[in-house]
Amino acid sequence: MAGGKIQKKRPQHTQGIGGGGIPFEKSKGQHILKNPMLVESIVQKSGIKPTDVVLEIGPGTGNLTKKLLECAKSVVAVELDPRMVLELNRRFQGTPYASRLKVIQGDVLKCDLPYFDICVANIPYKISSPLTFKLLSHRPVFRCAVIMYQREFALRLVAQPGDSAYCRLSVNTQLLARVSHLLKVGKNNFRPPPKVDSSVVRIEPRRPLPPISFKEWDGLIRICFNKKNKTLGSLFKLKGVLALLEKNYKTLQSLRLSGNPEGIGEEKEITSEDVNILADTGDDISMMDTERDNRDEDEEVDTDSVNISEGSTFKDKVLEILRQGNFLEKRASKLSQVDFLFLLSLFNKAGIHFS
Repeated sequence: MAGGKIQKKRPQHTQGIGGGGIPFEKSKGQHILKNPMLVESIVQKSGIKPTDVVLEIGPGTGNLTKKLLECAKSVVAVELDPRMVLELNRRFQGTPYASRLKVIQGDVLKCDLPYFDICVANIPYKISSPLTFKLLSHRPVFRCAVIMYQREFALRLVAQPGDSAYCRLSVNTQLLARVSHLLKVGKNNFRPPPKVDSSVVRIEPRRPLPPISFKEWDGLIRICFNKKNKTLGSLFKLKGVLALLEKNYKTLQSLRLSGNPEGIGEEKEITSEDVNILADTGDDISMMDTERDNRDEDEEVDTDSVNISEGSTFKDKVLEILRQGNFLEKRASKLSQVDFLFLLSLFNKAGIHFS
């Protein structure tokens, strides 16, 4: 700026341990729990057994780690910041806990996680979604995870059909796990305090998982939640959706006629890669034609029976499936996992696939 001084932005630090020492960096999501009563409550709600191996992500200076070590057989702590790793090792060096604590320095999203029974963590909020699905894809399956999230994200995780926060994240997470809100945490319980409130959520993986194709599920859910408050009858009449489904339908018919169905319909063991398909819960790029979208927004759907005959259009076939399941006038924002599983089965039985 002419006639003035250019000020360089400095990293956002705050006072470290005991008013000095390591400065915490907000840009790295370093918000340390300082309320001992809250730490105690989180550990109690985790239901840790003396035989459990506990995974802690982002242990920081070890306030939560110490309580975990008092209850568990051992703790595996994953920490990215080498300064925090050094502080953690110093804190427990020479104590009875030292032999039961293993510290892994690295990015939790990139490293291979060891076996654990329970995960207890106060995580950097910017990795909430990818970390949640990385945990849910972990094998062998753990018993539960008790995690501190940004409150807005937590409310989306636990949202039920009809809630304003209900979205693809809610549906996909609850397909894989039972989730429950444990407690709200005010920003003043942290040092430095974040800009938003937080919530602690309990996640219990479902065992076994539903025997479905997660690619198929993801394809269906993306279409339904592209505009979650539109009726499914309107969404499935859109040109882009019909074109995608008809292409998949014709491809499948060709494979069957050629005697090469490539394993379609065969059950296979569910892998972590299958679960990871659901991890992308960001905003979708619309597959819909904008002009057509606007016209269909208020378009009434004919809910009378559509007779399927040899000359029927593919659109008629799709609408008949929705009518059979009583889905024409329903909206994704009001449907449960059971509803979506039923809808997916109707389409697949008719030879219509989403991937």
